[in-house]
Amino acid sequence: MMRQYELVERVQKYKPDANEALLNKAYVYAMQKHGKQTRASGDPYISHPLEVAAILTEMRLDESTIAVALLHDTIEDTTATRAEIDELFGEDIGRLVEGLTKLKKLDLVTKKAKQAENLRKLLLAISDDVRVLLVKLADRLHNMRTLEHMKPEKRARISEETMEIYAPLAGRMGMQDMREELEDLSFRYINPEAYETVTERLAELSRRNEGLIKKIEDELRDLLVANGLIHAAVKGRQKKPYSVFRKMQSKSLSFEQLSDVYGFRILVDDIPSCYRALGIVHTRWRVVPGRFKDYISTPKQNDYRSIHTTIVGPSRQRIELQIRTKRMHEIAEYGIAAHALYKDGEGGGDGELLSREGNAYSWLRHTIEALAEGDNPEEFLEHTKLELFQDQVFCFTPKGKLIALPRGATPIDFAYAVHTNIGDTTVGAKINGSIMPLVTRLNNGDEVEIIRSGVQVPPAAWEEIVVTGKARSAIRRATRMAIRKQYSGLGHRILERTFERAGKIFSRDALRPVLHRLGHKDVEDAIAAVGRGEMSSIDVLRAVFPDYQDERVTVKPASDEGWFNMSGANSMVFRLPNKGKLAEGVGEGPEPLPIRGLSGSAQVHFSPAGAVPGDRIVGIMEDGKGITIYPIQASALQRFDEEPERWIDVRWDLDEANKARFIARILINAINEPGALAKVAQTMAGLDVNIRTLTMTSVAIDFTEMAIDVEVWDLRQLNQLIAQLKDLDCISTVKRVYD
Repeated sequence: MMRQYELVERVQKYKPDANEALLNKAYVYAMQKHGKQTRASGDPYISHPLEVAAILTEMRLDESTIAVALLHDTIEDTTATRAEIDELFGEDIGRLVEGLTKLKKLDLVTKKAKQAENLRKLLLAISDDVRVLLVKLADRLHNMRTLEHMKPEKRARISEETMEIYAPLAGRMGMQDMREELEDLSFRYINPEAYETVTERLAELSRRNEGLIKKIEDELRDLLVANGLIHAAVKGRQKKPYSVFRKMQSKSLSFEQLSDVYGFRILVDDIPSCYRALGIVHTRWRVVPGRFKDYISTPKQNDYRSIHTTIVGPSRQRIELQIRTKRMHEIAEYGIAAHALYKDGEGGGDGELLSREGNAYSWLRHTIEALAEGDNPEEFLEHTKLELFQDQVFCFTPKGKLIALPRGATPIDFAYAVHTNIGDTTVGAKINGSIMPLVTRLNNGDEVEIIRSGVQVPPAAWEEIVVTGKARSAIRRATRMAIRKQYSGLGHRILERTFERAGKIFSRDALRPVLHRLGHKDVEDAIAAVGRGEMSSIDVLRAVFPDYQDERVTVKPASDEGWFNMSGANSMVFRLPNKGKLAEGVGEGPEPLPIRGLSGSAQVHFSPAGAVPGDRIVGIMEDGKGITIYPIQASALQRFDEEPERWIDVRWDLDEANKARFIARILINAINEPGALAKVAQTMAGLDVNIRTLTMTSVAIDFTEMAIDVEVWDLRQLNQLIAQLKDLDCISTVKRVYD
């Protein structure tokens, strides 16, 4: 267990002017408060905060953060209070200790919604002050190192939480060494059999190649020194078990097929020396194609900078090389913690601990911004986990701005990464000057130019194409808004019509005072609810005009030119397709609703038996479905005879430039003989008719009934089909079905 003077000496080694009194006071206070408490291992409880503090001294953090590490469990596990800590150590330290106390209670492996909410709290806490994250990660690392003393089910839960959240979070903050150790410790308990197998194979390989790492180190160092890099340092190591296992899983390789189990780092004094070392190595040994990455000219989002290459090096071994400066190595090991170093007494007082402009911290801020954009906790969880786990590709805008995206990202992801509005209006993309499909996977170094349209609405199908959480949630949100807009427009027209029949004038302002009676928060929601059929337009009318008596105003046309009446729907008239306006002397009334094929429409759909252009059609408002379009001959309409407020005037308004097929159902009674179905299919093919569904039922020994849903252009083509089918010698009867 680390003694008091040892802790002070550790901090003073890298920060000579450290506040020794603060460290001593925090050490003594924590020791007194934890007293005789013990951990599951039987060790004194104080050993845990001391080990957490020791981990943070390795990161060379300031004395305030070390004091927080010593005190981080006092409020939770002892009689200490926030007020007492504030008084003794200041409000800043008290706030951090209390924040860590709250985080300790969060269960990040639970039901999705709860997990998402807890992850929100974690990220919000660390965004306020990153020291919370640093202490929390050090706390988790020491707990993982001593996890064997816990019960098996608790080991599994903590390990899963660490692998899912804390390890990738450490990686995102640039703390690669901590991430690797957390992953290895978690791997040990999540998949003990695989861990043991991989560990044994690595140990066997190490015994078989004893001295190989030292030999390669020496050969690399001698080569660099001989070429003038006299201060270059070379360090080799065997990869960690989880890193090896993950590669075996992702590449579907056996252990014997792995060719780059060894990794080496070359540390030099400055950036020019990095590229010089790269040239020396590539000149001497053959490079493995496609395995070169330059993270110095294009740093990762977490500030990581290094050159990566793979060579067939000494002893014909395939080895990975990382070439970087000593400062880059410091950042690669400690990530955001490296920004907090006080070198040679620089900085002082209670100055800013971390650079809030660092890329790692910038990622955290952007993630927190997504909290406001997320429509529900599950979307936020999905977004954050995608951001945590995905490796990255780096692409550029035409102006040279760097955009980092998860591997496998598309131009749609790129557009949303630049700005949500750009993503929503995307219609195409140029990659490296060439127009490419929006499903193209982006590669490192691609220059992406987004082609936009002011009238574009992102298709819902894009959600299956994109890989970033931001793009996915934005597409969902835009789709919901587009559907709401459709329903709102439809609801507005329905309300105008209902109010007009009652001799009233509809306005949005009239709804505001009665929203509480309608059960909606804003006017647009209430209007959209009418469009969806969730709320009756009559109910809205009565909410606005409580004294309204249901005395309908009947509009009767002076002639039947283009109009017909319907039994039980005296307050409603129906417009025939392609006819002129009402006869002279009849009130104008609202225009019928146009129908343009309805493909993909969320608010209007056809009845099961369909309808085709040329049919007389009517729309019926159905609860929760919007409008269902029926041919006027459909017997199903009788169900709505006594509900005239459900009837909607509808006319065809087809776009000739974008013709679509429509479904109609026909019933064929055919002689049961070989080739009958073939003749039917051949007749349909000859008329360019598509068969959507086909059901055959034997109705007698000699006859088979075929129920066929066909796709036709219009009523003329359908009638032509029925006529030609009737002429076939194998067909007894053909008729169209309307229900």
